[in-house]
Amino acid sequence: VSISVMPQASLLRPGDHSRILVNAHYDDGRIVDVTHWSKFSATDESVAGVDDAGKVDVRGSGEGAVLVWFGSKVALARMTVPYPNEVPPEVYAQAPRRNFIDELNLEQLKTLQLPPSPRCDDEAFLRRATIDTIGRLPTLGERELYLSEPEDRRRDGLIERLLTSDDFIDYWTYRWSDMLLINGTRLRPVAVKTYYQWVYDAVRENLPWDQVVREILTATGGSDENGATNFYALHQSPEEMTENACQAFLGLSIGCAKCHNHPLEKWTNDQYYSMANLFARVRAKGWGGDGRNGDGIRTLYVASSGELIQPGLGKPQPPAPLDSDPMDFDDPRDRREVLADWMTNPDNPYFARAITNRVWSNFFGRGLVEQVDDLRLSNPASNEPLLAAAAQHVIDAEFDLKQLMRTILRSETYQRSSIALEGNRAEEKYLSRYYPRRLMAEVLLDSIDQVLGTSTTFNQVAFPGADKQKTDFYEEGTRAIELYDAAVDSYFLKTFGRNPREITCECERSAEPSMVQVLHLSNGDTLNPKLADESNLIARMIEEGADDETIVRELFVKALVREPTDGEIKTLISVVSEYGDDRPTALQDAAWSVLTSTEFTFNH
Repeated sequence: VSISVMPQASLLRPGDHSRILVNAHYDDGRIVDVTHWSKFSATDESVAGVDDAGKVDVRGSGEGAVLVWFGSKVALARMTVPYPNEVPPEVYAQAPRRNFIDELNLEQLKTLQLPPSPRCDDEAFLRRATIDTIGRLPTLGERELYLSEPEDRRRDGLIERLLTSDDFIDYWTYRWSDMLLINGTRLRPVAVKTYYQWVYDAVRENLPWDQVVREILTATGGSDENGATNFYALHQSPEEMTENACQAFLGLSIGCAKCHNHPLEKWTNDQYYSMANLFARVRAKGWGGDGRNGDGIRTLYVASSGELIQPGLGKPQPPAPLDSDPMDFDDPRDRREVLADWMTNPDNPYFARAITNRVWSNFFGRGLVEQVDDLRLSNPASNEPLLAAAAQHVIDAEFDLKQLMRTILRSETYQRSSIALEGNRAEEKYLSRYYPRRLMAEVLLDSIDQVLGTSTTFNQVAFPGADKQKTDFYEEGTRAIELYDAAVDSYFLKTFGRNPREITCECERSAEPSMVQVLHLSNGDTLNPKLADESNLIARMIEEGADDETIVRELFVKALVREPTDGEIKTLISVVSEYGDDRPTALQDAAWSVLTSTEFTFNH
């Protein structure tokens, strides 16, 4: 019925060796040593490795674990290895605390002997929080308002303005559209717009997350009237529905159990088909053709009969959510209602954790579990007590995600400087500092336009039946973060890692640097035409009679949300002077230096 490991948790040092013992607990009361028949794997080889006999070799500092598997049962043996620092106790005792995030984070840092970096300055927080919360740079007016407020209240005031901003709706609609795969190559234009509008309305109304998921899972009606039905247009078999619902809303990849029991998780082939059978009666008119009126519109409904046959057995499994009691085959209820009840229940061990981890990743650049949608047991959180407390916070807030966002933004953990100390330079996941990360492709493109006062035209959308078809989706001035889908033809967005929304996996979005990106910024047709635009910020300020230093300072404040240092002014003015009489080109070169700098392209 279960297995247990000894030791379940241990405090070790680099170079130490340990041994994991495994007991199997049977339903007749027997406890048997099964160490020799168990399988072992390390979750973080940089911290500790393990051999086939369960012998642990500690290699580095941090928190690691060993996954133990026996008889389709799994367990974790956790180990903590402090960093080789000597940090006075008063560093932690005197560190500022705002809420439970700080308490639990500092407790872990103290155990790991990692000193926390100090608070970031006000301008860094303004830029950081604005980008993370609403997906754009702060404006000059927003900066002026922020800095005019009393120091002890300005950050909280900013947070409230961000959470109630119209741009908050655009940004989070876009983020959820990534997860829900709103994609013009897989849906007709009407369905794309309806699905996007449904998500937009849910964010605008601040619909609790459990209600959002319930409405998606139990959706019926026309795809042009109820946007949530398009989840089922994207995933048209019970197996696809199951796998994508689990991945998106629970952070669980159960696809391996489709053919056999999962090799290193507890999910069995029977459980997979019981779960999939909950979707067996989902039907749609117009499913395989152009749908109503030739527009690809489908009407989703639930049939009164139908079962999914499990190939290995030649018969259906009783429909049941994971780890739950089965329904009767002849139960007249919509099986998806039972699934929604189970999935969104506060007692569900995955649901609140999954959305908490996604929101956390948006603000910290990495989830407490990483990858962000991979919540399998064999991939433990970097701070399990913190993830558990944050998930409970979401439950207590009745799945109002803005409450979690507010708590994160207010925390001293989030407000730490990105400048590393000597004692925390080597760590990258315990939040002793803020980790700089590159702006997502859409935010980067919008930021360039925002600084230069230019715009990008989006007018090509591909959809089934046409390689590229012009549509009326996007008006002039539409920002990248406002795009309905991922089918817009944009070389810049593709090159900088836009999520193509082909599969339900956060791994689809990339922040990896490449030489192609460098070449495109240097020689491509995105940044250079914007710099040469005769109506951009530089051209307007020249026409208004501004001097070179004034223009450079304006670029700095708009792009980096801070004044340039004396050294930066001197360097850029000297570059401008090298161009002689060609002042526009000189200032374009100065702007290029700012807009391609790490400080601009990264959130820090």
